Amino acid sequence: MRFILRRAAFYAFTAWAAITINFFLPRFMKGDPVTAYMAKHQGDFNPEAIDSLRTLFGLDSDKSLWQQYVDYWGQLLTGDLGVSFSKGLAPVSDVIATALPWTLGLVGLSTIISFALGTLMGSVIGWKRGSRGDYVIPFATFFSTVPYFWMALIFIAVFSTQLGWFPASHAYDKGTVPNLSWDFIGQVIAHGTLPAVTIVFASLGGWILGMRNMMITVLDEDYVTVAEAKGLAPRRVLRKYAARNAVLPQLSSFALALGFIVGGTLVTELVFSYPGVGKMLLDATNAKDWPLMQGLFLVITMAVLLANIFADVVHAILDPRTRMMES
Repeated sequence: MRFILRRAAFYAFTAWAAITINFFLPRFMKGDPVTAYMAKHQGDFNPEAIDSLRTLFGLDSDKSLWQQYVDYWGQLLTGDLGVSFSKGLAPVSDVIATALPWTLGLVGLSTIISFALGTLMGSVIGWKRGSRGDYVIPFATFFSTVPYFWMALIFIAVFSTQLGWFPASHAYDKGTVPNLSWDFIGQVIAHGTLPAVTIVFASLGGWILGMRNMMITVLDEDYVTVAEAKGLAPRRVLRKYAARNAVLPQLSSFALALGFIVGGTLVTELVFSYPGVGKMLLDATNAKDWPLMQGLFLVITMAVLLANIFADVVHAILDPRTRMMES
């Protein structure tokens, strides 16, 4: 119980700090949404219109910064993230909702595949260290050091430009209206294959190396030696004793990776012109759309925070020593 209370207090404080910083940071930056909106539309705005815009963006001149902060919390508690002036004054939550499924589908699926393959390969290579499986390590190290954008450009040049197997950009064909038809689903899969393969190859090496190194460390532990001395089958020793303990750091890293899924892989989305959250954040920054930036930062921060909570829960379940140390 003490472990749960401590962690709950820590994450509650972290969430408060993140939301507070998210409120004050844009207000300490040069300019504001009203000025940016007026510059974009280049029209004559009377004082009443300017006051209405400031109220719309939560920057009422007759309210103190503290009152704006209180109002901001009130908006958050009702699910109101404000409006985005670069998207036609559409609600920020609706704008983010248009990009979030694309990022979750692409980066989420790619991260899960990369984690599963990398952990499986790393456990086998570590278990059979000194075998031919070690030849994978140089390739894994190489792919883990290659920048995302470079690998993406190589895949585009080979599989799109030269072979013509996959489209080079966007999430579906131009002129297509998103729907639930098999044709549209096929377009999404075809357009998402190269970005997904790029993410998998770029991150696979890290998972392989991490799991392989942990397996080598775990194999020297006494409980593995005792299990082998009992005459247990090698597969059982691998699954029940070695891999189960070696995978704990991997699970923590995987939980954090799930949190960063919401932020998207910015470089990959830019190279492939993929309509994800990462590209939306860059567009919002270039447009100085502070409300949309605020909403995106908040969603990404909360996703990472929830991923940390998930990692703590998994660790506490799989490793009771964690709870004992906290008690």
